[in-house]
Amino acid sequence: MTRTETGATSTPASYASGGRGNYDLILAAFCGLLLISNIGATKLIQFGPRVEVLGYPVLPIITDGGAFLFPLTYVLGDVLAEVYGMRKARRAIFTGFVLAALMSATFVAVDAAPPASDWPNQDAWTAVLGFVPRIVVASLLGYLAGQFLNAYVLVRLKARANENRLWVRLVTSTVVGELADTLVFCLIAFGPLGAFLGGGSIPWDSLVNYTIVGWVYKVTVEVVFLPMTYRVIAAVKRREPDYAPAG
Repeated sequence: MTRTETGATSTPASYASGGRGNYDLILAAFCGLLLISNIGATKLIQFGPRVEVLGYPVLPIITDGGAFLFPLTYVLGDVLAEVYGMRKARRAIFTGFVLAALMSATFVAVDAAPPASDWPNQDAWTAVLGFVPRIVVASLLGYLAGQFLNAYVLVRLKARANENRLWVRLVTSTVVGELADTLVFCLIAFGPLGAFLGGGSIPWDSLVNYTIVGWVYKVTVEVVFLPMTYRVIAAVKRREPDYAPAG
């Protein structure tokens, strides 16, 4: 305690320790990428002319705006599971889930609120962000399935290999997690499973194209980013005072 000029005593302000690690920063980036991707996913993107091989369309490539950043959530998911384990990874996954659900509920409320008399963009808002709840439901269910499988596979493989063969668990966990994520997301967001949430479905050939392209693309991004993921994981491990290698 300290004594003031009037002779009274005062207690110094106290603050909780934030720790010396980087978990909070990785968690914030993880959730931010998830939210941005959910909004970006409302736009379908098409590359190339229509090309068929044996009657099956191989072009155009169909994806969505979430493809720009969403694969990076799996890179950070790998960092969380590899460095912090299943419990902390699960905490990050649930935090992202709650924030995405809150975002969706907020957009629904804003869309339902009466627009100002001199604001002419209600139809544009509804056309773009009015579709977000269906996208978020699809994203959340796919995200939960994919991220939990990604973390579970990585942690289980690490229990067997300890600190060795990091690339095997990174790639294997992503292949499994992204497959579940992409299937669930595509079938709900643009397929028949999401029809009860409003909106139509894209044709089956486009849906299959969209699903396969999305899965291959996301896994490819993980493989391309492996050198960076290695460096990030190594750097985070060095900066975690209480990191204990497996085994």
